[in-house]
Amino acid sequence: MSPSLIAADLLGVALLVGLFLHRHGRRDLVAAYVGVNVGVFAVATALTSSGIANAGVGLGLFGVLSIIRLRSEELSQTEIAYYFAALALGLLGGLGANDQALVGVLMAVVLVALWVGDHPRIANRSVRQTLVLDRAHGDRAALLAHVERVLGGQVHDVSVVKTDLVNDTTVVTVRHTPVAVRTSRRPATEVTR
Repeated sequence: MSPSLIAADLLGVALLVGLFLHRHGRRDLVAAYVGVNVGVFAVATALTSSGIANAGVGLGLFGVLSIIRLRSEELSQTEIAYYFAALALGLLGGLGANDQALVGVLMAVVLVALWVGDHPRIANRSVRQTLVLDRAHGDRAALLAHVERVLGGQVHDVSVVKTDLVNDTTVVTVRHTPVAVRTSRRPATEVTR
């Protein structure tokens, strides 16, 4: 195990967490990102040092870890991207003992790609939310207008989950841009989903 790979992984996950905190402010996910990264790094390093690790083992480990879903809370696509980046950094550091320069470049590529892909000027700061409306809507245009009035802003997508004609309600999943995000450059620290 190379001290430079340990340092590169710890620096990479620190930059990843710093970027996430700066852009999204959700401190509750910091331990998850660091834990996933360090855990994957440790397992990959142990496999490499035992001589049984190869590209297939690395991809298999990545696949197994990627199918784990956290049942306690639904994560946004952005939060999942940060999970995958934490996984990738750990695998790169743990399996990359042969070419440390290449590992450093690939770690930098992962971080730069995430920095660009999650940049506020590129990434739309929309929010996905489920609403229960107090009337049954059959007309899509009227539904969209009603949801925009309720949320007070621009709605990007409305998906009807359930229309209950007996109880006169409609359950919809809405993707919209909150007013706080549209009026300022910096997103709110946390948005309830």
